[in-house]
Amino acid sequence: MTDLRQVLASNVRQYRKKLGLSQGGLAEKADTATNYIGMIETGKKFPSIDMIERLAEALQTDTLELFSIKPVPVDEALKNLRKDILAEVEQLIANRFKKFGRDQGDAHKM
Repeated sequence: MTDLRQVLASNVRQYRKKLGLSQGGLAEKADTATNYIGMIETGKKFPSIDMIERLAEALQTDTLELFSIKPVPVDEALKNLRKDILAEVEQLIANRFKKFGRDQGDAHKM
């Protein structure tokens, strides 16, 4: 089994389990057979591009994430995104208050 095949097999299984789907449930969402999902997850079959896109959609992820060696769990990615956005908002607010304070100081000088 090639490394790419192993990565895909592992990621499909990981994302499926994260969503609480059985192989049959994933097969239904991706419009394919249950045994085909099993063969993908064991590396016995490598899906077509069309099937990869359907799997990604069914697994609520991006096609590139299915080939990522270290996929970032969605919850962790969202948590990091929120943290980054909050830090940026806090910095913007701090900068506005500093500017507001300078503007108020200039107004009192007049």
